[in-house]
Amino acid sequence: MSANLASFLNSLASPAFRRSLVAAGVLFLSLAGQLQAGITVFAAASTKTALDEASAAYEAGTGRDVTLSYAGSPALARQIQLGAPADVFISANPGWMDVLQQEGLIDEASRLDLLANSLVLIAHGPGALPLDLETADLAGRLGESRLAMALVDTVPAGIYGKAALMALGQWSELAPKVAQTANVRAALALVASGEAPMGVVYATDARAEAGVSVLAVFPEDSHPPILYPAAAVADGNIAEAKAFLDYLQSPAAREVFIQQGFGVPDP
Repeated sequence: MSANLASFLNSLASPAFRRSLVAAGVLFLSLAGQLQAGITVFAAASTKTALDEASAAYEAGTGRDVTLSYAGSPALARQIQLGAPADVFISANPGWMDVLQQEGLIDEASRLDLLANSLVLIAHGPGALPLDLETADLAGRLGESRLAMALVDTVPAGIYGKAALMALGQWSELAPKVAQTANVRAALALVASGEAPMGVVYATDARAEAGVSVLAVFPEDSHPPILYPAAAVADGNIAEAKAFLDYLQSPAAREVFIQQGFGVPDP
């Protein structure tokens, strides 16, 4: 055996070499763990039914895990501002996405308008008769009861609802009768349970709940366009986030969204 070969073999048995192997193994396991960790998606509460289905299909097709966290868009945006670990943010209006973009908290190049929606007035129970929003006395119909809405100054569904009712000349009489909730799904739940006889929610929310009826669709020109921007979070796993956002624009995912009543802007 040559002196060089003997020296090499001895080095393989040295404590320093064994430590380097252990370190390399730890690094490999760490990277593997990161690859298996998947992504965390912060999404507006109104996307839940459709996004649950689309994400399940993504997980089945890719083997990647998707953790979904739903809440009102302002609550989610504030969590991201405070450093909450998210990879994707889907907002129910452009305003909260704009805030994060201005603060450098999203990857601007990944931002896109993912979905569109419409706004409806709902009533408790199935089979309620439709009404004309231009002529109906909503405050009179409510009497001493409450109109369920998401927070009218911060949550997108509430902001859109207030704008629509103002445009229709109904807001001044309805404002004292509004029961405000943290997000639009909470407003939907109040009406579905009968705690509130009527509410203002998105069309997709009404479609997802058998315990309510649609009384009317608010005119599109009574409120700003309802768009759902999505983007990768700057401090998250941008590559994986972009892959997930690409999937959400695929024909398969778009079909899920359409079936749930969303509009899907051209990619």
